[in-house]
Amino acid sequence: MSGRARSTALDILLKIERDQAYSNLELNQALKAGKLNQQDAALVTEIVYGTIQRQNTIDYYLSRFVARGLDKVEPWVRILLRLSFYQIYYLDRIPPHAAVNEAVNIAKKRGHKGIAGMVNGVLRSVLRSLHTLQIPDSLPPAKRISLVHSHPEWLVQRWIEQYGAEETEAMCEANNQPAPISVRVNRLKTDRDAMLAALREHGFDARPSLLSEDGIVLAGRRGNIAHTDWYEQGLLTIQDESSMVVARMLDAQPGMRVLDCCAAPGGKTTHIAETMGDEGEIWANDIHEHKQALIEAQVRRLGLSSVRTRVGDAANLAEEFPAEHFDRILLDAPCSGLGVIRRKPDIKWRKSSEEIAELANLQLHLLIQAAKLLKRGGILVYSTCTVDPAENEQVIRRFLADHPEFTADEQADLLPPALSPNAEHQLGAVRILPHHYGSDGFFIARLRRA
Repeated sequence: MSGRARSTALDILLKIERDQAYSNLELNQALKAGKLNQQDAALVTEIVYGTIQRQNTIDYYLSRFVARGLDKVEPWVRILLRLSFYQIYYLDRIPPHAAVNEAVNIAKKRGHKGIAGMVNGVLRSVLRSLHTLQIPDSLPPAKRISLVHSHPEWLVQRWIEQYGAEETEAMCEANNQPAPISVRVNRLKTDRDAMLAALREHGFDARPSLLSEDGIVLAGRRGNIAHTDWYEQGLLTIQDESSMVVARMLDAQPGMRVLDCCAAPGGKTTHIAETMGDEGEIWANDIHEHKQALIEAQVRRLGLSSVRTRVGDAANLAEEFPAEHFDRILLDAPCSGLGVIRRKPDIKWRKSSEEIAELANLQLHLLIQAAKLLKRGGILVYSTCTVDPAENEQVIRRFLADHPEFTADEQADLLPPALSPNAEHQLGAVRILPHHYGSDGFFIARLRRA
């Protein structure tokens, strides 16, 4: 493993902290530009995500060894110490002395002899004290969980108030686990049993999803599924299991007119089309013009003809279409993303309670606008990839309180048996937390217009 990998990881982490860049986008861009070999690319990915995931814990420990305070050192030096600590403390396959030597070499190249000496001194002190690094059990629950599982203390306290300490700790622990790969079978071209057999024949550790009859979970990683002929031929789509529940809850039928208000990158739109047998009319709307091409690419790849794309603000859709125009409407609302921290660990360091409150107001506004376009007797599904009740249950309660023509629709017969314990029948909703099934955290509510 080369120093180049660690240097690349340092550059990526610096951009994420300094420029508020998104970890997944910055990592993909850097790996493409750097043309690293497979081993170094894997190490960069591990260091970047691992360092972000464990930042709170790492800083807690490192602060003991940086005499003038970790926040007083230059940003690149602080990040170099963090990523080096991550390798020493969390990775078994890297010899600690190699992590220290590489850090010192990077410090010499980017800084000067004095900085290299400080980095060397701090990391060698860490090595001598590894056996003493523990989080005290006596700390208050929010503080302890935030340090053990590396989440912001305000967020842990909020989740404890919403879910209790035990559920919160399980959720925080799950957020630091690798996200499994799951795929959705395109039933217009094949079926799940045939796809399972094909995957297993080629060495994939594949099992049926418990959350979707269209889903397959790939437990062992064996190459990039997006580079296979199955993917290119439109036999499957990469999609999280929880996300697949959305189209099932919408239950759109062949011939219906459907609106997906915030459709990019098109995973739910295309799933809806597949469940309708590609018969009907599906409008895929998104506010971002550059994402229209993403949706259209997925539509072409899957061989669908029922999807039409458009660019526009979901808040203005009620002015773009006639009232009561659609049989089914999906509002997959913009949200804090607190259900997908495993995939995007930087999310937990970016969000605030103030932003969550602002999002909740936006979500309610979008829901009110979308509802105007639904036919009488039609179904509106509201979904988010967050676990915060302010963006989920509270939005639905606020909407139903002011819209007596809408009722929460019992969805029990649409849910797979595994999800029944997660149903909230009074809201026509299902709530999935990340540690329940190893999937993304999701909230899905089904509303019917009288």
